[in-house]
Amino acid sequence: MADNSPRWYVVHTYSGYENTVSATILKAAENLKMQDMILEINIPVEKVKDISDPDGKVTEHKIFPGYVLVKMIMTDESWHLVRNVRGVTGFVGADGKPVPLTEDEILALGVEKREVVVGYAVGDTVKVSDGPLEGFLGTVEEIDKDKNRVRVVVSMFGRETPVDLELDQVEQVNK
Repeated sequence: MADNSPRWYVVHTYSGYENTVSATILKAAENLKMQDMILEINIPVEKVKDISDPDGKVTEHKIFPGYVLVKMIMTDESWHLVRNVRGVTGFVGADGKPVPLTEDEILALGVEKREVVVGYAVGDTVKVSDGPLEGFLGTVEEIDKDKNRVRVVVSMFGRETPVDLELDQVEQVNK
């Protein structure tokens, strides 16, 4: 059961115990000097604005109640540490065997941020390399690396039109 690379695993907990389980796993890892095995814990939440509240109070809601994401190196010892925490019912996987999340799942959940390197800046001329506007030239108006988006102003039918694209859908035009 040993895998030397840290991977994200989904741990099933009693609903409402996510924060307790998270804190207990981290404390147990610290007590057993296993911080190099249990690296990170994430409880995916989303911010929701309460429209019935006149102040528009924003609260956090768990996206997956009853689940905690744990980045860990899977060994018999680390498995036992997590599995024996009060409130944990098991790992998500077939036949009780933990199955790590795929890279696509990790990106979709927003658990880890990828550093995106772009070869263009605001004001540069770029060419759309993917999508329905493929081949169009435009000028970069705004770059948002956090959301993986770029706003490009392209000329369509004689009009300047701003278009939101993903960062990898455009490439810089050689000057």
